[in-house]
Amino acid sequence: MTAKPNLIPVDLNDLRPTQITVGGAEVATKRAQWTQLKRKERERTLEAHWFPAVRGPGGRHYIVDHHHLGRALHEESVRRVWVMQLDDLSEVEGEQFWRLMEFHRWAHPFDEKGRRRAFSAIPQSVSKLRDDPYRSLAGFVRKAGGYAKDAAPYAEFLWADHFRPLVPLKKLQPSATEVLPQAAIDKAVALARLPAARCLPGWSGVSGSPAPVAATV
Repeated sequence: MTAKPNLIPVDLNDLRPTQITVGGAEVATKRAQWTQLKRKERERTLEAHWFPAVRGPGGRHYIVDHHHLGRALHEESVRRVWVMQLDDLSEVEGEQFWRLMEFHRWAHPFDEKGRRRAFSAIPQSVSKLRDDPYRSLAGFVRKAGGYAKDAAPYAEFLWADHFRPLVPLKKLQPSATEVLPQAAIDKAVALARLPAARCLPGWSGVSGSPAPVAATV
């Protein structure tokens, strides 16, 4: 790896997650994209997709984004990646560290059923991230135009929780040809555009409220 200003080369296995789950179908898609790249293209991809991270206890880097990419690169046996350090909280320990991380919206301790868990449930390696099929669904729906990308952290997790009671889990099972069934994506896109989802980040549907009537004088 060539040295780059403000970027730190780190062993992928040393990165620490700040969430419990990823969408397995999204990870599979990123793996498929990676396998199509030639060596130079892979190097450029790693340089362009660095991991934003906070230096935490023990000097470890806790990544606050790109968990899906991290898991995909791990599955593809990539060893070294680039990190952009956002802050240094290495002098803070235990619960206080995680409370600070959550305060800054750098941690999301919710499991694959949308339940809040103790910070200790967050895995210590990207290889241990759990699969939440609804997180995959949320990502595929956004890519299909069901809602707009939003700058708010963890927006896709809010959408995943919205779809959780509306789309049966059995409808999200992969097949030999689809990592996530298109029928489930189409249904969720329609659900995302309904007024019931209007409070979610990036909603781009049509409100059920009547158009305002111009006042007469």
